[in-house]
Amino acid sequence: MNIKETKLKGCFIIEPMLFKDNRGLFYESYKKDEIENRLGERIDFVQDNVSVSKKGVLRGLHYQKGIHAQAKLVQVLKGEALDVAVDLRKDSATYGQHFKTKLSEYNCNSLFIPKGMAHGFLALTEEVIFTYKCDNYYNPKAEGGIIYNDLDLNIDWEIPPESLILSKKDLILPALRNLTL
Repeated sequence: MNIKETKLKGCFIIEPMLFKDNRGLFYESYKKDEIENRLGERIDFVQDNVSVSKKGVLRGLHYQKGIHAQAKLVQVLKGEALDVAVDLRKDSATYGQHFKTKLSEYNCNSLFIPKGMAHGFLALTEEVIFTYKCDNYYNPKAEGGIIYNDLDLNIDWEIPPESLILSKKDLILPALRNLTL
């Protein structure tokens, strides 16, 4: 497993070793001790989520507030997605910056997103099956979000805005500068 820190402190790309042969493919998608050693902290995932999206669906940018904040380990099992993390930690040198990467069934990479970051993804293929491991339970009263087209973040989603499919809730999220964290 190759674990590399992104430009956002505490946010890591995890590249598994892929073993391919005439039968197919095998890889370890999560290895607690290796990830914890690299992070320098203990992570206890308590909830797994699965999202199925069609091409053009943008989910995000979401986060959980306060004691309900979640660290996540995300991965695409089918298809390809553009995955984005935004640093919301006020004391961080990268506050207000984002990192994006493509996760797919072909590269089998995961992204570890620490507490204090918003997260979103865009489905780039006809069907995307996306998994999340979370270290805290979802609490609807603690949810927050940032509008996907925030001018300060200036995220290039890599497809035209008119091709995006968003929920009504995600279309009315505030800009980063208007958040009360």
